[in-house]
Amino acid sequence: MNPLAVVTGGTKGIGKACIERFLGEGFDVITCARNANDLEELEKELTNRFANARLYYQAADLSLKEDLSAFIDFIISKNRITEVLINNTGVFIPGQIHNETEGTLEKTIETNLYSAYHLTRAIVPGMMEERKGHIFTMCSTASIMAYPNGGSYCISKFALYGMTKVLREEMKPHNVKVTAVLPGATFTDSWKGADLPEDRFMDSKDIADTIWAAYTLSPRAVMEEILIRPQLGDLD
Repeated sequence: MNPLAVVTGGTKGIGKACIERFLGEGFDVITCARNANDLEELEKELTNRFANARLYYQAADLSLKEDLSAFIDFIISKNRITEVLINNTGVFIPGQIHNETEGTLEKTIETNLYSAYHLTRAIVPGMMEERKGHIFTMCSTASIMAYPNGGSYCISKFALYGMTKVLREEMKPHNVKVTAVLPGATFTDSWKGADLPEDRFMDSKDIADTIWAAYTLSPRAVMEEILIRPQLGDLD
């Protein structure tokens, strides 16, 4: 039986690139996204490309407790140990603390932080019992460097980075690896419409390849943080 990876937010950008990489390496993958049609299209595309691996999916908005619980139940229903968890679901709403729309903080925290917190809590006991597994959380350079149009996004990513650091300490004696991924500007839907050339951004595949490299280290080593930026530096 193939090992199993769970990748949230899998239909686009970094999430899709991670799914492609892990399917290509012989993993089965469980994923979710808000749009059911996007998930169906993803399955059609990837089933044709990766005949020896399975993609399972469920439509879910992980900022909603009922959708998150249903997705957790979907994972549990497979009755399999998760080898890799990539907490990738996220939302970016530009704005500033003093002027962003009321409710922006709540929605951003629910999507970027609470979804990862609760999903990790559901999956990690199996990893602890097996004494193996690897959890990646998709943080950001915004986790370590505030910027003026980041508002609630920066707050949520600072918190997610903190959660990952705490989890790393908790999981050391259980042999479960924990990695914070802090990408800079990556060419995803978040940057659509930006008046910048595509080659000014990193490719999502760069992030997926780096995650795979971190996963393949020996059991005696863990890459605690992956800080990766465009060669020309951060975007303003």
